Amino acid sequence: MPRWKDLPDELDPRVGEFAGQLRQVVDRAGLTLAQLADRTHYGRASWERYLNGRLLAPKGAVVALAEVTGTDPASLVTLWELAERAWSRAELRHDLASEAVRLSRARTVTAPGPGVAGAAGGSPTLPPVPGDPGGAPPEEAGPPVRRHARRPALFLAGVVGVVIAAWGAFLLTDGGTPRESRTAAEPSPSATPGPSLPPGVLCGGVDCTGQDAERMGCGGDLVTTAASVTVGTTLLEVRYSSTCGAAWGRITGAGRGDMVRVTAGAVRHSGDITTAGDTIAYTPMVAVREPGEARACAVLASGRQGCTP
Repeated sequence: MPRWKDLPDELDPRVGEFAGQLRQVVDRAGLTLAQLADRTHYGRASWERYLNGRLLAPKGAVVALAEVTGTDPASLVTLWELAERAWSRAELRHDLASEAVRLSRARTVTAPGPGVAGAAGGSPTLPPVPGDPGGAPPEEAGPPVRRHARRPALFLAGVVGVVIAAWGAFLLTDGGTPRESRTAAEPSPSATPGPSLPPGVLCGGVDCTGQDAERMGCGGDLVTTAASVTVGTTLLEVRYSSTCGAAWGRITGAGRGDMVRVTAGAVRHSGDITTAGDTIAYTPMVAVREPGEARACAVLASGRQGCTP
């Protein structure tokens, strides 16, 4: 019996190529799904979805896989970026189509044709024929019958119009990009912070977990270095903001392919350098009560590794 299921036929080729590459990495390492989940801290069910093309693996999972298998993360991250772009566009098309169907159904429910809706709780009635106060039997009410006959055509025209409008909006937005999709899912820097936070600070405690420290206003004068160590020529630090109640890992003097990871209890986040010329990388934040609860580790492209005390 084959180890992997066939990828869905409707899957974008770039997503399929990415999933296939992940499978090769796992096969070369000889890992079972249970071992993969234990070493990367991403669930077995999640990895099953990632590797079978039912869900796009997050960047953190890709970096974690590269780390535990000794694979160069740069090539995997490049494939992930292409796959994410395709995945985001597919999701947007699906959302637009679903919205078009929802609107067409709403029109059908809220705009019944003349003579169909009677009094609440009563039976539907037909309008009287002009000149006949008593009205006419249904079989003789010619004009209303002709109006009813036109409703399917009008309904179909309405559905087509909604779909065309939705598709036009999709094209005008250039189909969306992964960065735009991620930005829409993240809290806006202009969002109103909680009443206990100073101006410009947009999260506190558990709300900061997984967020970008600079975007949330937790950097600058609000941050200190809680711990540091040198790995080769790279400086590894645990950065801590008591105002935000969060910590994150940072590496400076680093190079392409170098990665930093921060861990607090069962929560772990990673960041890496994928662009030539960049020398700094930092992780998303993790909520902590004390800076000592967080520990940072660096994995360099050269193979050297190290962690803060």
